[in-house]
Amino acid sequence: MPNIPLVDLKANYARHKEGIDAAMKEVIDNTAFIQGPAVKQFEADFAAFSQVKYAVGVASGTAALHLAMVAAGIGPGDVVATPSHTFIATVEAISYTGATPRFIEIDPETGLMDPQELKKNIDGVKLVLPVHIHGRPVDLDAIGAICADAGIPLIEDAAQAQGSDYIKADGTKVRCGGYGLAACFSFYPGKNLGAFGDAGAVTTNDEAFAKKVAQLRDHGRTSKYVHEMLGFPERLDTLQAAVLKVKLTTLDADNERRREIAKLYSEKLAGVGDLRTPPETPNLISNYHHYVLRTGQRDALEAFLKENGVGVVIHYPVPVHLQPSYADLGYKKGDMPITEAYADSIVSLPIFPELTNEQVDTVVAAVKKYFEQV
Repeated sequence: MPNIPLVDLKANYARHKEGIDAAMKEVIDNTAFIQGPAVKQFEADFAAFSQVKYAVGVASGTAALHLAMVAAGIGPGDVVATPSHTFIATVEAISYTGATPRFIEIDPETGLMDPQELKKNIDGVKLVLPVHIHGRPVDLDAIGAICADAGIPLIEDAAQAQGSDYIKADGTKVRCGGYGLAACFSFYPGKNLGAFGDAGAVTTNDEAFAKKVAQLRDHGRTSKYVHEMLGFPERLDTLQAAVLKVKLTTLDADNERRREIAKLYSEKLAGVGDLRTPPETPNLISNYHHYVLRTGQRDALEAFLKENGVGVVIHYPVPVHLQPSYADLGYKKGDMPITEAYADSIVSLPIFPELTNEQVDTVVAAVKKYFEQV
């Protein structure tokens, strides 16, 4: 029986081992553990990669979201528009500020925030927080125009979108992370750019905003013992920055390999059962953080693949509006039918740069075997 994981962190480390070990040793040898040189080096490199002026390293993707919203002036009584089809951290960060989430329905094909639904629900919103879910960019032109008309900022939740690209209406290609006021990234170990623990970053082209986020992450200080504002203990660990700096050098190539794998899956699974492969969206260039299939037989397919040695997972089975932790908002099942139907039909296949074509064929064969027997 094959044993193909959803993601293979050991294989990824093996590819980068020499560089990572040397980078971590340098930090240890210099005992530069807090705000060491590797942090500034990574911030500069990630800003350049993301095609923005500034990147501020923080302790996690959740911290990035929280601090970016605080820096944008979001607080108690405010309303933030965001999708319910996302990891809960998106919405937790809104709650940390004291603001209230307003859930926006998704496009039934892409799983992304639907601009038309946003437009219908924009009144009273103080900030829009769309999510580039699974690595696929949202329609930034359409959402950006709605934000501009309403005079409110847009912050991208780009936690899964390191290196994803968006082609604007005028044909200009922009990288996720530089479209709105700011963008928030996670470097959780399983991400396309993954650390050896929690880590994150906020990107922006606004110098004052970048300085405020940097101040907020470090207890609000302006000097060692002078604290201009209440801040948070959310600095990017220097050892994590050292790891990320090394892995960033191969990220473009790694994302391209993910796209090759996604293309193989889509070609080989076309017409199989009732499967719906990820839609073709030429202007929304995914980094394929996840390769997501849709089927009316999701639960049975998931169980079959796991029984046959294929690592699959559901991203995410319970929309945030139905999570017990948000019961106080008063949502009930059926309130967001498109989001709920999407969540009930999705399953993610293994995808990572080290996945071989032979392993892809093994996964495809297992999927086909399931549909042959039903």
